[in-house]
Amino acid sequence: MPLHAVLAFWAVAAVLIAIPGPDWAFAINAGLRRHIAAAAGGIVLGYLAMTLVAAAGLGLLIATTPTALAVLTVAGALYLVWLGSATLSHPADITRPGAPSTSTDRRTLLQGATVSGLNPKALLIFVALLPQFTSTHAPWPIPVQLAVLGLVFTLTCGAFYLVLSAAATQLLHAGPAAARTVSRISGASMILLGTALILERFIT
Repeated sequence: MPLHAVLAFWAVAAVLIAIPGPDWAFAINAGLRRHIAAAAGGIVLGYLAMTLVAAAGLGLLIATTPTALAVLTVAGALYLVWLGSATLSHPADITRPGAPSTSTDRRTLLQGATVSGLNPKALLIFVALLPQFTSTHAPWPIPVQLAVLGLVFTLTCGAFYLVLSAAATQLLHAGPAAARTVSRISGASMILLGTALILERFIT
């Protein structure tokens, strides 16, 4: 597919990724807990799964099936609310130094994959945005073009949230109070975003 189409999509995707959302809140909170790589890796896994879904044509089926989209939205929203509530109950504790345990890293990886994989707005981006940058005249089949664009989005997400999570870790130097405050803000943000997704689904 044409390189200019890939670059044009990358520019649009970068802007969308930079807009704060569920992934932001999760990456920041994970960074405060020193789970930088696990958080970014989990988000990447979720979007890799979404790339496969979109390339296989299942994304359009889900997006155009009200019941399936509603189930996905509610599941993702409830998970965000649960994760945010857990964060508020147990904000990042930086008073105990040391590397995170392997089991905690694994849990963070799974949480990141769930946050991004159940993001209904991201699914709509894959379904509505990606096809606009494909071409029936390109030598590659449409599913392959969708897969390439999905990988561009996914890798950009991975790099962005790796940097964001690492930047959040720098707050550890500001002291326990600042880190706990930011952790609580990220938890509250997840709750608000989850609630907004539910309200948007059932009110509109």
